[in-house]
Amino acid sequence: MERLLVLRLECIGVTAEAVLNGIPVARIKASPEASSTITMPIHEYTIAGGNQIELVIEPPPPGRTGAPKPLLSNGRRGASLRLLLPRIGQVAHPSNARQLGELDWAPHADEVNEIPLTLQRTVELPIGFPRWRWLDAPVIDNPQALLEPVAAYLQDLALGLARGDPEPLVQAARLRLEDLAQAYQQDLADTASRWRAQIRQLHDRQPLEPTMPAADTLLLRPVAGGRLLECLDPAGAPALRSPVADGGQMSWPIRLAVIDGKFYVLR
Repeated sequence: MERLLVLRLECIGVTAEAVLNGIPVARIKASPEASSTITMPIHEYTIAGGNQIELVIEPPPPGRTGAPKPLLSNGRRGASLRLLLPRIGQVAHPSNARQLGELDWAPHADEVNEIPLTLQRTVELPIGFPRWRWLDAPVIDNPQALLEPVAAYLQDLALGLARGDPEPLVQAARLRLEDLAQAYQQDLADTASRWRAQIRQLHDRQPLEPTMPAADTLLLRPVAGGRLLECLDPAGAPALRSPVADGGQMSWPIRLAVIDGKFYVLR
């Protein structure tokens, strides 16, 4: 694929989250001294026609709710969200990309805002995407009633990782992989093979020891208008994760649809 539609999120002095069509796709925290930026492709979250973009300032931890409170600006806080279509062969930066949508927050000194603060708008994108499966998933009415079965579902995936066996996760995410392959014009077999190879390589370097999700600590965050459940731990990190050989953590974000009582990883 020669050109990628990307989202660029930048902030200074605050935590900011980017949400696209109801799905949180990026979150960063920046000190008052230096800005932080994240840029990522977003084809699999984008739809033909109108797309809703949201910029959330000082969101609560993922999966939690926060009481509104005032934030006094010192003139050194700000955040921006950009949808960019870079020129062929160029890096994704506003200076060399077509800008398709934007949101900006830059309060003056001594200005008071109530946080969390959400800015949003609808952007028409001149790019054709398929109708992704998650758009037609049913709204989940009572996520809390699913804590135990979702925990058991995730435990099976974690057990596969602990054995160095990628198949449970690859098969669970088969529909997601199909969408990713289509979104970026890749071969499905190659996409699945990369997942398998990554898990095996991680396990060969140091046996994976994933955290076993439990119903009493699992957070299910409704996203995509309540059609998907994002599976999180108490700190708001992906529930499916493991220490890896370099001393860091590897995580596998899971967003589930529930159709006729069965779980499907769609994002």
